[in-house]
Amino acid sequence: MMSFACGIIGVVLFVIMARAMQFIARLAALPIPPVIVLAIAAIISHLASVALGVMTVQQFRYWDAASIFSFGAMSYIFAFGAVYKSVSLEILLDLAKRPNREVLLSDIVEHQVPNLFRGRTDILVEAGFAECVGSSFVATAAGRKLAARIARLRRAFAIGDTGLYDFSDSTSPLKKTQDL
Repeated sequence: MMSFACGIIGVVLFVIMARAMQFIARLAALPIPPVIVLAIAAIISHLASVALGVMTVQQFRYWDAASIFSFGAMSYIFAFGAVYKSVSLEILLDLAKRPNREVLLSDIVEHQVPNLFRGRTDILVEAGFAECVGSSFVATAAGRKLAARIARLRRAFAIGDTGLYDFSDSTSPLKKTQDL
């Protein structure tokens, strides 16, 4: 039972460390991606909770502690990922901030969404997965390699075409939403 407690202590430590490290990284304007910060916090907090268990629990059961830690840490990471770069949530947050809590759909489609996607393309360029060549956006060798890996993962998880990023369809985004 105490091994489970060490896992819970690890989760609490992870949440505290992840929040503090994210805050420090933003404050110091460090160019470290949030996922790396989360990974570092997870490794340190997991090792610390295991060390605590080994030193304090007479018959420490690693897998009991690790299962609790893994569940808690992954739950936090999934929740973080869901709200960190969600286009839908950004639209909703902007909508909630407006005086009348309303905005024309055309404003969202023609102004807000392109700005959100520009931010995403900046991330790809900064990471070296794409580059701007003239007025075009081109995948680098690293980007093509990552895209191939992602395609294999999507097939492995039986994820078909989500339709979210169907750039082959020339219908305007506003027209698509009006047709709903």
